[in-house]
Amino acid sequence: MLKIRLAVGGKKGKRFYPIVLAESQSPRNGKFIEKLGYYDPFAKEKKLNCDEKKVKESLSKGAQPTDRVHRLLHEAGIMDTHPFHSRKDLDRVVFKNAKKKEKK
Repeated sequence: MLKIRLAVGGKKGKRFYPIVLAESQSPRNGKFIEKLGYYDPFAKEKKLNCDEKKVKESLSKGAQPTDRVHRLLHEAGIMDTHPFHSRKDLDRVVFKNAKKKEKK
């Protein structure tokens, strides 16, 4: 299964995070298929720089973003759906939607 996730780069105290497409079983900083961009949390404005076309293409082929990458892509306007903080949040939304359908 393919994942879109953050790798770690830079030195201690000045990290940056490349956004990579990799197999879910490969190590965090190990072999990856493609570099999609990077995230720099220490920039004045937290900077996400990624190739939107490559990200959307990877997602359409079935790659799953990690929670953090999902949140970053949502904040950048690349992904429409909002990431859930936990499984409980997802269950709560599904339950509310089911109640709304019953009322109709």
